[in-house]
Amino acid sequence: MKIISLIPARDGSKGIKNKNLTEIEGKSLVGHSITHSLESKLIQRTFLSSDSDLIIAEGIKYGAEVPFVRPAELAEDHVLDIPVFEHLLAFLKEKENYIPDIVVHLRPTAPYRNPHWIDEAIQLLIDHTEADSVRSVSEPGQHPYRVFTLDQKGFLDPIMKAEHPQPYLLRRQDLPKMYFYNCVIDVTRASTITEQHSMTGSKIYPYIMDANDVIDIDTPLDLEFARFYLHQKLNQ
Repeated sequence: MKIISLIPARDGSKGIKNKNLTEIEGKSLVGHSITHSLESKLIQRTFLSSDSDLIIAEGIKYGAEVPFVRPAELAEDHVLDIPVFEHLLAFLKEKENYIPDIVVHLRPTAPYRNPHWIDEAIQLLIDHTEADSVRSVSEPGQHPYRVFTLDQKGFLDPIMKAEHPQPYLLRRQDLPKMYFYNCVIDVTRASTITEQHSMTGSKIYPYIMDANDVIDIDTPLDLEFARFYLHQKLNQ
């Protein structure tokens, strides 16, 4: 099987300036994700997609393939993942006649990954031929059965009322297992992207992770926590 990874890292960030180049433990966020990919035993090629000369230089420094500068129209705030991945696959097919079987999405916002997690997630997709993709998930800190919206009159409206008339009153041990998408590892069949025009397809198999191992950097507070957490993990 041909298995590649893509680290998408555009220029600009509203929450943290130059986020993708921000360093933790002496390595940029981009550098961490590239290193995770290169340390995987199953990923054969590691790509970076960016519109920034600085990020591209950083990607090359850490060993990623950077065969193009991402087009400006694919680097806007509103652009989803799918066109970025379609762009890479179309480029590889046109320039190299190279068509991978599996594409692994590694976000720079998740600087902590054990490479064997990546390989385990890839193996799940290989083993489950009926699946379109694998997504890393974890149990949420606050159970959805205890989450509300507000109705038009301002009263609490339980979001899981279709599952139980009073879901928020169930004992913790009676709550069903639920999982949130933690954005650490995405593994997708290339055909899911090119034929279904989707990053997941309809059949998503879970790679279940301990929530305590999940870092997803979005805010300055997330960044400070990540710095503390990785310092502890990498210096044990």
